[in-house]
Amino acid sequence: MSGPTTLTFEGFEGLRLVGDVRGEPDDWPVLFLHGGGQTRHAWGRTAEVVAGHGWRTVTLDLRGHGDSQWAPDGDYSFTSFCADCVAVCDQLGRPPVIVGASLGGVSAMLAEGTSDRTVSSGLVLVDITPKADDRGIQRIKEFMQSGMVGFASLEEAAAAIAAYTPNRRRSTNPEGLKKVLRERDGRWFWHWDPRFIDRGRTEVLPDRLAGLIDVAVENIGVPTLLVRGSLSDVVTKASVDDFLSRMPDASVVEVEGAAHMIAGDRNDAFSEAVVQFLEQRIRPSLP
Repeated sequence: MSGPTTLTFEGFEGLRLVGDVRGEPDDWPVLFLHGGGQTRHAWGRTAEVVAGHGWRTVTLDLRGHGDSQWAPDGDYSFTSFCADCVAVCDQLGRPPVIVGASLGGVSAMLAEGTSDRTVSSGLVLVDITPKADDRGIQRIKEFMQSGMVGFASLEEAAAAIAAYTPNRRRSTNPEGLKKVLRERDGRWFWHWDPRFIDRGRTEVLPDRLAGLIDVAVENIGVPTLLVRGSLSDVVTKASVDDFLSRMPDASVVEVEGAAHMIAGDRNDAFSEAVVQFLEQRIRPSLP
């Protein structure tokens, strides 16, 4: 299979969003939305596998992340990420299956559950539920804030990632981090707008917006899969129970040996779970 084609999409209020597209034009689309502080490259291997099974995959850089445009007004609200998601889905021609991790998963739930129409053909929520554990979310926030002053070298950045993901085998190729870091004035910075974290936001909706996600979940009628990492400190067993009480028709897959960053921890197992869901739950119902 040839490499991806990089395309530009128009997000909410015309914001420029960049994505990599794999697969044939006539294949049904699958849209991948990463978590806060990540980029579209987090999905590379899974997107290749999914495209190899006859799906057209789109891995998107969220606003303010990767090669996508930074919001001129610093708007990184959940409603803006949701609106971007709806806008990109409309440009794909057919309602895609949305695979969303953390922030991307919240955006997908809001897009499908608060719209007055069907936005997607199905949802894959990657280690995120309406009630995530505050301790895990705080750990994500602290990790992101720790890199705000940049790193002296790629090796220092790799060490920071290794400390955050102790369950994962450490990469021996720091050069690969150039996909998610940019060098400025002799230091390496994460490839996202610092304003994204400056305003104290996290990967989940604040309490004042809890009612919004409650309404969204109640209105989701498409097939839904929750993929949880067995070592996750964000989605606990209590989180899963709460999720299933709200969406009893949803499926749950637990990936052994994976923490919150499932696609990076156990990519083969994660990709297999996604493909199985697409082939068994989605493809039979496609027109």
